[in-house]
Amino acid sequence: MKKLLALTLYLALIQLLYAQDKPAYVIYTKEGNKSDFTVMLQAALKNQVVLFGEQHDNAMAHWLQLQLAKELYAAIGNKLIMGAEMFEADNQVILNEYVSKLIPYKNFKADARLWNNFENDYKPLLDLACDSGLKFIATNIPRRYASLVNTEGFEGLEKLSSEAKKWIAPLPVAYDPELPGYKKMAGMAGMGGGMPGKSSAQNLPKAQAVKDATMAYFILSNMLKEGVFLHFQGAYHSDNYEGICWYLKKAKPEMKLMTISTVEQENISVLDKENMNIADFIICVPADMTKTY
Repeated sequence: MKKLLALTLYLALIQLLYAQDKPAYVIYTKEGNKSDFTVMLQAALKNQVVLFGEQHDNAMAHWLQLQLAKELYAAIGNKLIMGAEMFEADNQVILNEYVSKLIPYKNFKADARLWNNFENDYKPLLDLACDSGLKFIATNIPRRYASLVNTEGFEGLEKLSSEAKKWIAPLPVAYDPELPGYKKMAGMAGMGGGMPGKSSAQNLPKAQAVKDATMAYFILSNMLKEGVFLHFQGAYHSDNYEGICWYLKKAKPEMKLMTISTVEQENISVLDKENMNIADFIICVPADMTKTY
């Protein structure tokens, strides 16, 4: 019995040491200084909007999103509002009905055009909203309208009905093609050759921009004067303080805004230079971390 107890304690110690030597993530400030979850949480509480940028298949990012949401709720209750890129604005009624427990999950799943990784990665966030009575906002442009921009440019949106335009940022959409992220996207599209008659190097970043503008619009439309709007999106929608950030600050320069990004590195003991300054806090995850899909 003593030998078994000793072996158990030894294995527990080894596991503890291994966990310390092989952390699942490290949180850094934008300057590349090591930080921690508590510091990130306290910073979030001082801001009106927190943009949590994820890598869509990164399990650690999704877990930390849930933990941050839980801790913010514990601190400020219903002054927390959540929203996400993963839900399209024209599905807000369905989303409200599900969060309010008016419709069962099977109906919600059938009608809401959910992402393939919804159940693993985003349902826990909705469950938190359901259990806590929190608002959850569908912020993204309906994908059919983003596709329209990709083929016809912003001009395609003018053809839509007034009813359809309710689910898009007000037209005309402000757009700066010189923003590095959009410029890089246009360059990559140009190198790919494009598909004549289908899209162009100029339209691809416009499709990205209308997503960013629409997400910013619905964040602004639903944020509280006192409270935190916690928004989840792919990191490319907020990295380098572009994308959604640009539209939020253009509309409300005085806004208190914080960004989080998720990056993957072979070695997470030091933040790579290329990942510095992309966000206020950078969650650095081992490149070989298990993917959610």
